[in-house]
Amino acid sequence: MSAAPTGDAAGGCPIVLDPMVRNLNEETRRLRETGTLARIELLGVPAWSVTRHAEARRLLTDQRLVKDINRWTLWRTGEVTDEWPLIGMIDAGRSMFTVDGAEHRRLRTKTAQAITPRRLEEMRPVIESITGRLLDDLAAQGADGAVDLKSVFALPLPMSVISVLMGVDPALHPRLHTLYKAFFSMLTPQDERLAVIAELDAIFTEMTRARTADPTDDLTSALILADEGGDPLTEEEVVGNLKAMVAAGHETTIGLILNAVRALLTHPGQLDMVLDGKIGWDAVIEETLRWDTPSTHLLMRFATEDIEVDGGVIREGEGVVLSYRAIGRDRDQHGPDADEFDITRPTPIKHMAFGHGPHICPGAALSRLEASIALPALFARFPDLQLAVPVEEIVNQPVLTQNDLQSFPVRLHAV
Repeated sequence: MSAAPTGDAAGGCPIVLDPMVRNLNEETRRLRETGTLARIELLGVPAWSVTRHAEARRLLTDQRLVKDINRWTLWRTGEVTDEWPLIGMIDAGRSMFTVDGAEHRRLRTKTAQAITPRRLEEMRPVIESITGRLLDDLAAQGADGAVDLKSVFALPLPMSVISVLMGVDPALHPRLHTLYKAFFSMLTPQDERLAVIAELDAIFTEMTRARTADPTDDLTSALILADEGGDPLTEEEVVGNLKAMVAAGHETTIGLILNAVRALLTHPGQLDMVLDGKIGWDAVIEETLRWDTPSTHLLMRFATEDIEVDGGVIREGEGVVLSYRAIGRDRDQHGPDADEFDITRPTPIKHMAFGHGPHICPGAALSRLEASIALPALFARFPDLQLAVPVEEIVNQPVLTQNDLQSFPVRLHAV
């Protein structure tokens, strides 16, 4: 698994993405400064990283880049196997996240029928209620000192919301969190990760069969019953969609909430503008999505033929990663101060945190809705919220694809 990509751009040694994510800012800088197309290495496997906004937008609508793992040379030749720790994020079963073209449109149409604007708006009072309950928990646990904002608030909120939307038994929340944490973590041995995948499949298969026999008013039932735009979804397709949507639906929102809080607490002047009503929470959310994206790298697409990219060439059969965090810091798109967090940017913040093109994240509206409720409620309840440790001590989880923090210690009141 040590062969280098054969394209012509970004010569020299590849940038080895650190599975422990010990210095995300430095890694982002190196990727961006390498150029539009950077050679990278993912746990011993070579690929290309795209780091520029304009080229990423173009490539995400280029039909020569596909999700089909069978177009990947390293997979076809057996140089990458099921033993590679990241394979479950690429070969994740049949769902709208792993197919292209007409089949993708069919599977995505079914999901769009299930996640309608009406259904999302009906979720607003549910999200507000969950937020209020979790803020009560936060107040109780942080009454006498520091409390972990992640474990008490930012993590259970999106897990609870996506579970209500999908009809997941609340008793499963702790187990699902444990399973997804193990699935994403680079510290999990591959045999354990494969067991995690099998257990997730079993959980969602059982849920799908229960809803098939007795439908209710939830997303799972809506996916099963959706009858427009082609054949109904198979059980495998429903399970694949649900498994991926729970992962994306809660992980992305955890990162968005925590990264927004971290940005505001380390930029008190901007926080004051928000609390004084001079700047809206939408600006906070969009600038956070640009500057400190919840997803660092999107794995992976494969070239079906040679593709020229800014003077270089991605060869047929090579893997391509979209490095969203580097793309969000692209100076050509966001100006010379792209490395700065600034909610007062004079132009609309056009980022790619949720992707672009046919595969744009179907849960983007839900994530924004949750953040737009959670963040103002958090600071309204605790206007003197502050970090309980130096910001340098807040470190990332060992997850290559997600900008996920291990913990987020805060104090709820000024000391």
